Amino acid sequence: MATMVREPASPVKDQNYDLIHALQLSLEHIWRLETYIADAENRGDQELATWFRKMQENNRKAGEQGKQMLLARMQRDG
Repeated sequence: MATMVREPASPVKDQNYDLIHALQLSLEHIWRLETYIADAENRGDQELATWFRKMQENNRKAGEQGKQMLLARMQRDG
């Protein structure tokens, strides 16, 4: 029987730690995908560049949702 490996608990006990970390990753991916898009376009691979743009837009939407969620939670928690 396979044993599941658990990640260690978040080092910060803040209730919003996971949300903040996921938000940071979404925003970082938006920035990083700019490089991937440029690389694909420089190679003439429009299919890949378009796919990267779709990923970037999904991360942009997730980032905006995460920012709104974090704002609401911070206002609620005072």
